[in-house]
Amino acid sequence: MTPEAEDYLERAREDLGDARKIADIPLAKAAARSAYYAAFHAAEAFIIERSGKIAKTHSGVRVEFARLLKDTAGGERALLTFLAQAYKYKEISDYGVGRSAVVTDEEAKDAIAAAARFIERVTALLTGR
Repeated sequence: MTPEAEDYLERAREDLGDARKIADIPLAKAAARSAYYAAFHAAEAFIIERSGKIAKTHSGVRVEFARLLKDTAGGERALLTFLAQAYKYKEISDYGVGRSAVVTDEEAKDAIAAAARFIERVTALLTGR
């Protein structure tokens, strides 16, 4: 694995650790946002490892990640689904107001668990495990 991909995976693990700490406070909205970023940075690791390039936007990461994943075997659809759906936590945390800007503790915990699985799967794909 390239040093750049390793750096992105390390960032993903840091974000996951942050999400877990924030959830313990509890600040569900911020924890879910950090869980999204954990998956986002893991996706960036995959992209840079497979293409040598990095996407410049959140939607660009999703599109490029999907393009590169199509050549892999296995249950990768769940990765794409989580990355797309978890983006809402970033939006809620950054821009949300009022009653629509709520993330429950349960949603945050689910996002953290999904982000952990996401990182594990991307790591396995990149290391051949």
